[in-house]
Amino acid sequence: MSDQPNIVWHPPSVTREQREQLNRHHGCVVWFTGLSGCGKSTVANLVDHKLHGLGVHGVLLDGDNVRHGLNATPQLLQETHGAEFAARFGLGFSAQDREENIRRIGAVAELFATSGIVTLTAFVSPYRRDRDAVRARIEGAGRSGDFIEVFVDAPLEVCESRDPKGLYQQARAGNIKGFTGIDAPYEPPLQPELHLDAAGHAPDTLADSVITYLQAQQKIQA
Repeated sequence: MSDQPNIVWHPPSVTREQREQLNRHHGCVVWFTGLSGCGKSTVANLVDHKLHGLGVHGVLLDGDNVRHGLNATPQLLQETHGAEFAARFGLGFSAQDREENIRRIGAVAELFATSGIVTLTAFVSPYRRDRDAVRARIEGAGRSGDFIEVFVDAPLEVCESRDPKGLYQQARAGNIKGFTGIDAPYEPPLQPELHLDAAGHAPDTLADSVITYLQAQQKIQA
């Protein structure tokens, strides 16, 4: 007998289409990616606020916030669950841990989207293959167009000059290893649905661009 439990998919009694009809808009995933300090969270929060004002059911998954719970670091988990548990389930910032971080978020984002919710995510998500894997998951079963990649583009020197958390300064000093943009790579999207110039435009203007795109794609009502 296999050691693996029998895992069976249980179809929901309320379909995605029924939920979307109730919400009066489609579910989708709007994936903000870019260097630390580029303005991802700022723009995503503005979009979330604007969607709420339009009566759209939305949710925002923020990279820092998720690291406090679902994808907690080993340091945080050790405080509550002990060293062995933390070592097994905690996520640091290695390439493999980043991959698992994005995989988990992709799975959660899919759950929200299939519930008819406009799901915003704000993660550095530096590796193209990880973002592409989430796209493949979200756009499975004929849902092409439900993954909207938004590249919040600001040059490294601009992000570093902002440095709201002091992370670049710590990375330059050698206190943070594997920091994206300093001693770890960032792979920008090749063909994002939206390419936002975060150095040349105000966050509110960028957020309006996202809203306009969602309306044009008929994800939400104009």
